[in-house]
Amino acid sequence: MSTTPHDLINALSNADMLEIDDLHAWQFQLDDEQLAQHLAGTQPSSEAPLLNIECMDGRALRKWHFSLAQVVAARFDGEADAWRINGTAGTHLIKCFTAISGDNDDLPDDASNDVA
Repeated sequence: MSTTPHDLINALSNADMLEIDDLHAWQFQLDDEQLAQHLAGTQPSSEAPLLNIECMDGRALRKWHFSLAQVVAARFDGEADAWRINGTAGTHLIKCFTAISGDNDDLPDDASNDVA
């Protein structure tokens, strides 16, 4: 990560893929309703997890679920370059990645796409 967000919610909102406990997981979701309530300053009434993560570990499907309180309490560990989050099964390390995208345009960045 080149710049570290101030909180895990911000990092997750901008992430395209996660690494949790050294496993790559691109299947994750934030509960939009809880997130909107939290950002509005109200306490979500839902007991549902805020963050759900799934990934394949060999042939086994692994799942993690974290509440709003757990996500808010997560702290960035600069040495590990990851977020430490406490779950029901112990502490986990989460790294957030954003995808690098490109185009299929062979023109230099300063050239025009106009065709005469």
